[in-house]
Amino acid sequence: MRTVILLFVAGLCALNVTSLKICAFNVQSFGESKANNKKVMGILLKILSRCDLCLIQEVRDARGEAVQTLIKNLNRFDKSNSYSYVESERLGRKTYKEQYVYIYRNNVLKVKEHYQYPQLEGQGTKETDIFSREPFIIHFHSPTTLVKDFVLIGQHTCPKTAMKEIDELYTVFKRIYKKLKTDNVMILGDLNAGCNYITIKGWTAVRLRSDPKFRWLIGDEQDTTVREKTHCAYDRIVVHGREIISSVVPGSAQPFNFKEKFHLTEEEALEVSDHFPVEVDLKEDKSSMDHENLPTNKDGALHQEATAEA
Repeated sequence: MRTVILLFVAGLCALNVTSLKICAFNVQSFGESKANNKKVMGILLKILSRCDLCLIQEVRDARGEAVQTLIKNLNRFDKSNSYSYVESERLGRKTYKEQYVYIYRNNVLKVKEHYQYPQLEGQGTKETDIFSREPFIIHFHSPTTLVKDFVLIGQHTCPKTAMKEIDELYTVFKRIYKKLKTDNVMILGDLNAGCNYITIKGWTAVRLRSDPKFRWLIGDEQDTTVREKTHCAYDRIVVHGREIISSVVPGSAQPFNFKEKFHLTEEEALEVSDHFPVEVDLKEDKSSMDHENLPTNKDGALHQEATAEA
């Protein structure tokens, strides 16, 4: 057993695990068409392989095959890691439906539990009428980082009701805290928190914004849009909790401009998405490693949820 643990730790060192990168990416109508486009898929794989954990939004795949194709290709592309995913229900008030999907490296992270809001409190909660697509909540254990356990709240707001939905995320946080007994929470996704969807006066009434305990890591001045004619901080990362806030690597929270990084034209970048991903790094725990709770590999007992192997 000691030998196995040492080999695993050595493997982590070989991977140069100096921080944990968390991303959120609105992939804009991701479905079979993009999954079958080799050029688009190639760029997506480069983007996603940078992240230890990524929330993708606007997954519009009724058959459920596009995400499986993505994960299979990702595992083939990045052979030094093993990727799994957890997906939400198909969400939407009418015929238009989307899913949230968390893609994560199961060799560095373990899923403890996940919820489709409002299942934390039971079905039929009136407050969920505010959300066009209810938040998808996931609880992770991360043995390699300073903060060992944290909760992610993934959200893609409706532009017309963005401010109401962002405000209501405060209620979601309170319920998660009551249920899971942790305040180390990260809210992330396309909140449409910029430009015409937000007013300066309206911000004062948004609890998630006015409460100083919530840190907005992506600033209002940032641009998370691909089009050169727009400059909007739609996509955000918001954190709450002493441990997770102190674990954030200074200066790591920013949009990832894949258009510039991969030398794409605006037209080529827009084939992938009209949004840039946003990302943040969490500090590595250099003092110790929780050996007993390290996630296992693909064949291990801790590798669970919806997993697509290469």
